[in-house]
Amino acid sequence: MTSPENIPAKSNRLPEGKMPQLRVMPSPADANVYGDVFGGWIMSQVDIAGSLPATRRANGRVATIAVNSFLFKNPVFVGDLLSIYADIVKVGNTSITVYVEVYAERNRLQTEVVKVTEATLTYVATGPDRKPRQLPPLESLISHD
Repeated sequence: MTSPENIPAKSNRLPEGKMPQLRVMPSPADANVYGDVFGGWIMSQVDIAGSLPATRRANGRVATIAVNSFLFKNPVFVGDLLSIYADIVKVGNTSITVYVEVYAERNRLQTEVVKVTEATLTYVATGPDRKPRQLPPLESLISHD
């Protein structure tokens, strides 16, 4: 897992060798009168991005059961292009813990990349009855083409 000490808050590049789960640009409706994007809007984007690898690992529906940590490192502004990365860091019998990092690309012509948020969330696999269910074995999710 990447720790905050290992990555500077400001760089000129996105993480190498990783694909973002989600890329999104906040609009004026997502910000206060000063142009700062609401923390709740960022939290919802982080939850969506974190649920994607959890859903794949669960091979179905998941529900957010905990926001274990959430740190706003830098403000997000209208017009920033956010790249949201998510990695599974722990798997239990029914739960999946995901570490999420958010980077903002600012100043389109002179790109500045800033790490703006990091969080750890836990999801639980649920069945059609919306109750927790066992995760499928990892082997059953691997295609043998």
